[in-house]
Amino acid sequence: MADANQVNDGQESAATDEARESPVETASPQKKRRIRLILIIVAAVAIIGGVFWYARYKSVGQYMQSTNDAFIQADAVTVAPKVSGYVDKVFVGENQAVQAGQPLLQIDTRDYRAQTAQIEAQIGVARANAEGVQAQIKEQQAAIDRAEADLRAAQSDAAFAQAEVARYTPLAASGAESRERLSQLQNQARQANAKVAAANAALSASRRRIGTLNAQVQQARSQGQAARAQLDAAEVNLGSTTIRAAIAGRVGNKTVRVGQFVQAGTRTMSIVPVSQLYIEANFKETQLGLMRPGQPVKIEVDALEGVEIKGHVESVAPGTGAQFSLLPPQNATGNFTKIVQRIPVRIAVDADPQTRSLLVPGMSVEVVVDTRSAKGALKRIAEQQDQHNEAREGARGR
Repeated sequence: MADANQVNDGQESAATDEARESPVETASPQKKRRIRLILIIVAAVAIIGGVFWYARYKSVGQYMQSTNDAFIQADAVTVAPKVSGYVDKVFVGENQAVQAGQPLLQIDTRDYRAQTAQIEAQIGVARANAEGVQAQIKEQQAAIDRAEADLRAAQSDAAFAQAEVARYTPLAASGAESRERLSQLQNQARQANAKVAAANAALSASRRRIGTLNAQVQQARSQGQAARAQLDAAEVNLGSTTIRAAIAGRVGNKTVRVGQFVQAGTRTMSIVPVSQLYIEANFKETQLGLMRPGQPVKIEVDALEGVEIKGHVESVAPGTGAQFSLLPPQNATGNFTKIVQRIPVRIAVDADPQTRSLLVPGMSVEVVVDTRSAKGALKRIAEQQDQHNEAREGARGR
C-alpha cells in the first residue's frame, strides 16, 4: 500500500509539472514572433533613418564645412605718442568707450611751447635782417644816382678839356699861344679823363653793391623760410602733445600714468574697435575647394551657449598660416612629412549691436560654412582643365 501511494503521488506530481510547463510552451512562439516583429521594425527604422541621413548628407551635409579653430578678432590700434615728455593728464580709463578724435592723454607742453617761441623769434630776426638790407638797397640806389651825376660831370669836364686842347693845338703850332699853355690844357684833359674813369668805376661798384645787397635780402628770406618750416614742425610737435583716438572703440591694456615719462613710439594703450569685430577661422586646405566669399556662416560662441549668430565669408587668405610665420618651413631640406595645412578665412559677423556688445576679441567660436552655392564648381573646373589639356595635346599634334 505504501508503494502504491508513492506511485500515485509521483503520478500526480508529474501531472502537475506538465500542467505548469504547458503554458510556457504555448507562450513561447508568441514571444518569439513579438521579438521578431520588434527587430524588423527597428531594422526598418534604421534603414529608413540611414537612407534619410545619406540623402541629407549628399544634398546638404557634405557642403557644410566646420571648424572649431576659430577666434573673434579686431584690428586694434596701438596708441603711442609722437613726441617724448612727461605725461601731464590722462583723460580716459581702462575699458572706457571713446570716439574718434577724443583726447586720450596730454604730454607736458612747456618745452615745446618754448621751442615754438624761440623759432618765432628767429623768424622775426630774419625778417628784420631782410628789412635792414632793403633799407641799405635804397641808400645804395641814392649812391648810384650820385655816382651817375659825378660821371656825367666828369664826362662834361673831360669833353671841355679835350675841346680846349683841340682849340689851342693849332694856335701853339703857329706861335699865337705858348706851348706851356697847351701843355697845361693837355694835362687838364688827362686829369678829366682820369676822373671819368674813376666815376665809371665808382658807378660800377655801386651797382655791384646792389647785387650783393639783393643776395643778402634773399639769404635773410631763406633763413626766414627755414625758420618758418621749423616753426611748422614745432607747432606739429606742440599739437602732438595731445594724443587723440584715431578710431572709435574701447580702451584696453592701458599702461600710462600721470607723471610718467614716455618716449616717442612707446605703447601707452590700445583701442579696440568692438563695432568692427570679425572672425578668423583656420580651415583645413581640404575644406576650401567650394568655399567662396559671400557664403552664409553659422557661428556658435563658446561663451554664449545656445546662441547662434549669422555671418558670411568675407575673404580667404592668400597663403597658409605657415607661409606667414616668422620662420616659414623649408620642405626642400631634410625629411618631409605631409601635414594638412590650415588657411585663415575671414568671416564677417552679421549680429545686432546688443549681441556685438557681448563679443570681445580672443573668444573661441565654432563656425559652419554653407558651401552649396558653389555646388558643381569642382566638376566644372575639372571639365575645363580636361578641355585645356586636350587643346594643348591637339596643338602639339599639329
